[in-house]
Amino acid sequence: MDRLKIMHEELQSVKFWRAVLAEFVAMVLLLFIGLGATSTFGGQSSDTVHIALVFGLAIATLVHCTAHISGGHLNPAVTLAFLVMHKITPLRATLYIASQMLGATVGTALCRLVTPLNNNRYLGPTVVDEDILPSQAIVVEILLTFQLVWTVFATVDGGRKDITGSGPLAIGISVVIGHLSGIKYTGASMNPARSFGSAAIGGQWENHWVYWVGPALGGIIAAMSYDWIMDPNSNWDRVKKCATCEYGETENDEENHVTVLEPLPGNSARNG
Repeated sequence: MDRLKIMHEELQSVKFWRAVLAEFVAMVLLLFIGLGATSTFGGQSSDTVHIALVFGLAIATLVHCTAHISGGHLNPAVTLAFLVMHKITPLRATLYIASQMLGATVGTALCRLVTPLNNNRYLGPTVVDEDILPSQAIVVEILLTFQLVWTVFATVDGGRKDITGSGPLAIGISVVIGHLSGIKYTGASMNPARSFGSAAIGGQWENHWVYWVGPALGGIIAAMSYDWIMDPNSNWDRVKKCATCEYGETENDEENHVTVLEPLPGNSARNG
């Protein structure tokens, strides 16, 4: 189906705008809950395990709540990965990312509203450790986001028959793992909107570009490697579809029951 026709139908669809709203609301909650875990009260500071569990469990919960509405992206790196693989349209990607960034900003502002300045002055910013270079930080963010987006693509693979557990929980655990591994290096963002929210309200913008370049590259590489190489149902038609900016199912994908974009307005629940 023609890309412009798909996007025109999306604009006229209530489901589409509901999906955009879901991304906004979920990001408000994610940032408010996650940054709350970085606040200090009673002289006790949050440790790495505490922060990792809060962000990971919050992601698992919110993806569970929004997967059937928007696909539960909640992350520009995830959205970009699905855009590059032509599973969503440029229109949907643009509005999702805008909603994610706005939601992250509102969630951070709400955290600021209820948190004394001395308890969380900069609102949990993601910061490159002083002992590593920005170039090293990018590598860290690429790898952390790669494992997250790889998990996402493996979870939503419609050709898999072996998954019996919770997909959102698997994604949440990957966020926990990323934090436990990388929080001392870069703050373990894996999510440009999460870093943007803290920077926009907390005012700490140093090396902010790292948290866009790293996650974006990591997510795109993960999507390509899974969809084109690692997926047992991978085929040349998928590569050709991306190269020709084609949307919708290829013949081989349909035969193998692989989860791909169906050209219907608002249909993203199985593509998140």
